[in-house]
Amino acid sequence: MTEEDDGSAWPPTMFKGFQQASEQAFEQQQEMFKQMLNAGASGLDMNQLGAMSQTATFKTRVQSGGRISIPDAEREALDIEEGDIVQTVVIPVKRNRE
Repeated sequence: MTEEDDGSAWPPTMFKGFQQASEQAFEQQQEMFKQMLNAGASGLDMNQLGAMSQTATFKTRVQSGGRISIPDAEREALDIEEGDIVQTVVIPVKRNRE
């Protein structure tokens, strides 16, 4: 084997790349929300603005069957109850695969 191919499936630099991509996506999402909130002065419907300000960003694990859980604190803050329909944006952060 060469130095370039040490037998590992995921080189450490790839994990750094995943982390950087996740951080950049988070920053872009935050910037987008700031722009939307500032758009209220230019005629955006205030009901839409209120809905956009009711967001949460958190990390969670994928469970069996592809299920994810919304933490209690986030559900309480956003008044989410069982049976409510929510919209999600999924960005892989870290993969624990061997």
